[in-house]
Amino acid sequence: MTSANTPRLTMKGIGKSFGGVPVLSNVDFTVAPGEVVALLGSNGAGKSTLMKILTGLYTRDGGTIAIDGREVTFASPAEAVAVGVRLLPQEISIMPDMTVAENIFGDLPMKRSLGFLTVDDGAMRRRSRELLDQLGFGSIDPDTPMKRLAVAEQRIVEIARALAGQARILIMDEPTAALTEQEAHLIFKIIRRLKEQQVSVVYISHYLSEVFEISDQIVVLRDGKNAGTFATAATRQSEVLSAMLGNTVDDLYAVGGGVAPGADVLGVEKLSIPGKLSEIDFSIRAGEILGIFGLVGSGVEVLGRALYGALGPLKDGNVKLAGKTYRPFSPRAGKLAGIGFVAAERKKEGIIADLTVRENMALTFQERYERGLFVSEAAETANANNWISALGIRTRGPEQKIRTLSGGNQQKVCIARWLVDGVQLLILEEPTRGVDVGARKEIYGKLRELADRGFAVLVLSSDVEEVAGLSDRTLVLDRGRVVGRFARGASPAELMAATSDDPAFSAA
Repeated sequence: MTSANTPRLTMKGIGKSFGGVPVLSNVDFTVAPGEVVALLGSNGAGKSTLMKILTGLYTRDGGTIAIDGREVTFASPAEAVAVGVRLLPQEISIMPDMTVAENIFGDLPMKRSLGFLTVDDGAMRRRSRELLDQLGFGSIDPDTPMKRLAVAEQRIVEIARALAGQARILIMDEPTAALTEQEAHLIFKIIRRLKEQQVSVVYISHYLSEVFEISDQIVVLRDGKNAGTFATAATRQSEVLSAMLGNTVDDLYAVGGGVAPGADVLGVEKLSIPGKLSEIDFSIRAGEILGIFGLVGSGVEVLGRALYGALGPLKDGNVKLAGKTYRPFSPRAGKLAGIGFVAAERKKEGIIADLTVRENMALTFQERYERGLFVSEAAETANANNWISALGIRTRGPEQKIRTLSGGNQQKVCIARWLVDGVQLLILEEPTRGVDVGARKEIYGKLRELADRGFAVLVLSSDVEEVAGLSDRTLVLDRGRVVGRFARGASPAELMAATSDDPAFSAA
């Protein structure tokens, strides 16, 4: 038996390292029955690792976990699910061609008919309707195919599925990222119902206005450690932002060399993509680093690809490159127009793991190394050696397989392949994702050097500290719109606050 004061979840002294590098150090996290606790922190703070330990995806190196006062150890996600720990992932996970009821019940209820086991459709519909009624959305028909539902309704079905699995602890990872404001409030309505039913909710979000609306407590992680625990009703956003961001940004970033920016390299007017971007306007000049900061679902993840041509022809908006009309059409057209693009997903889109450093560096402009009918390996090697030296790429040499390099050195190779005559605009998505602090500092320094040499550098990132520290000017995106414009010197807190609905934190 557990007392009324026993926490639903207690994680105490949690530690986790990868390759000898600590990711979590002595982290504590507690949730009471029927409580909503927001788990906040910048990218890389340790939120995902902590939740992966709770859901059984990772094993902890140290510390204890207790549910309703009983210590537990999860060797697999199935063991966590068995005691009521359920994860609602950031990406909606449904079977679109199956019905609502079939999605709610992964393990379909069975009955015996004429000596055969068959799906008990009646029981499945009945129980689905009970769960949807329980959430206040009995209007959703259990027989409707999932693909016919709105995104918010699909989210509601996912929550019903968690309840069908007897969820006692529900982890919601960016649950409103793909939703409109009105749809987000439907999710809040459900969370309040879950509280009444004594379900404990861990709410992970970058949207502070939502956190302050729905949570009871706020726990902040920074650099893998506890940075603050707050009673939501008794704290201010500025206190939470300070705990999240600290004051350790400036020494990572190189200051510009005093080179005045030149003419506009890129001009964008009223660029729109239905459901993703709405009338985006900005320009970037030669010798300038323009940062665009946005949270998950803000549109920051598609803007660079749209400009490069990776999303195909753009129908709405005007784009000029070096003063001439430019129509994003395809990646090849973007490359020929003088645009370089470094993708966020380095291992999937940036490198070919089994090729060498030399081969990866020459991939994009292979034609420049052709000598008659053949590719000149000597020319490729000379190019690779040049950039290995110039960018400080730590490698045994150009013939080393790129998969054996660290993430930071792989990223330098991805940047180097675009540093050729004719490229005037370099677009980088999440330029230091998965890169350690030392390599981040080196990459930031090299990007500043490139800007000082006349490149226009466009950085799109969900890392607010990165954008604030690196950029000469910054735009903030929120749900497809530009909601803030800042000169160099704006703090991470100011950029983050631009995504908030609180007028006390709106951008000037």
